[in-house]
Amino acid sequence: MSPETLLADLVDNPFARTALALAIAIVLAVIVTGVVGAAVRWVGDRRGMPAGSIKRMRIPFRILALIIGSWAAVEASLPTVDAEMPIVARLFLIATIASAAWLICAVLLFLLDLALARYRVDGPDNRVARRIRTQVLILRRLAIVATVVLAAGAILLTFPGAQAAGASVLASAGVVSIVAGLAAQSTLANVFAGMQLAFSDAIRVDDVVIAEEQWGRIEEITLTYVVLHIWDDRRMVLPSTYFTSKPFENWTRRNSELLGSVEFDLDWRVTPAEMRDEMHRVLDRTELWDKRVAVLQVTDAVGGYVRVRILVTAVDAPTLFDLRCYLREELVAWLHDSSPQSIPRQRVQLVEAEAPARRPARTAVSGSSGDRSLFSGEDAADAARGTQFTGPISTVDAAQLQRETGRQRMPRGDNS
Repeated sequence: MSPETLLADLVDNPFARTALALAIAIVLAVIVTGVVGAAVRWVGDRRGMPAGSIKRMRIPFRILALIIGSWAAVEASLPTVDAEMPIVARLFLIATIASAAWLICAVLLFLLDLALARYRVDGPDNRVARRIRTQVLILRRLAIVATVVLAAGAILLTFPGAQAAGASVLASAGVVSIVAGLAAQSTLANVFAGMQLAFSDAIRVDDVVIAEEQWGRIEEITLTYVVLHIWDDRRMVLPSTYFTSKPFENWTRRNSELLGSVEFDLDWRVTPAEMRDEMHRVLDRTELWDKRVAVLQVTDAVGGYVRVRILVTAVDAPTLFDLRCYLREELVAWLHDSSPQSIPRQRVQLVEAEAPARRPARTAVSGSSGDRSLFSGEDAADAARGTQFTGPISTVDAAQLQRETGRQRMPRGDNS
């Protein structure tokens, strides 16, 4: 069989013609994606673009190119595919919309990563970088959500039933929006609060805040919630409405530099001038101090102690905390070594106990004083009470008893 005959048979056979067209389309798609990918990587290497974002666009671009090439090959080899096989054409359309949305999301992420790479938050003065990063992260999420919603709507509109229902849906959009708004009131409030936080510059990613009496950094800001990284590696998740309806402390609202205090309760014999000199020597030995403020003051001197307060500054909150701990440790060591008299003491005054005063002796009082002393608690009063309530008991001896008995037995005649 000659090549011309074989080619004629392939052209007459629709399946062979479709297979050949698909093979050619796949080869062309691989070549195009390879050339475009190499060019993008070359530009990215020269300009320092993030390699992860470039790699993220590779797969959706290849899939989109293969789908478009395959669809074009099928349309070219089977001109009546839309009429004879509408399901195949609809599948190609849905796959094209989905892969295009995937590629658009990857391109948006790539562009936003380029913007984030220009503003780094690991510098000393990163207020602008943190603000841009917060806004870009919110915009990235909004763009992805909008792209997915539009792609889903476009896919639904490819079905005839969805097109017919579109008019009724649009006609009742007002009622549906009211019902949905009432049903998802808290969710929508958090969404709008998240957008407000992103563009009002109230808080930013990596801000140091105090919320619910917890100190931490803003780790993530989404459309509905904010993640607070607490100092002990816990995460507190707060709704976005919390930062728009309740007061909180933002330590890095305008700049990251902070002022902190270190306080001591010392003895009255402390010498503030010597302690101030030692403070400056300690600060000169460390890089934690940013050399802006270093003040030692005696803020109180009442009772048994003298209150000494030291004010120092640092570039950010973690550095300030380390500086306060370092300064406190060094000054405590200096107090023990060079100024032990400044260590606080409690003074106790010892007084000898005085001898108790003797009571004056009571004197007997004549007259009616005995009656008044009947219940006074003295020995004489006790004896008097005994005589009052029991009376004296008399005793009779044997001789007296015999005389009394004989007198009773004498006859009355003898008496005359």
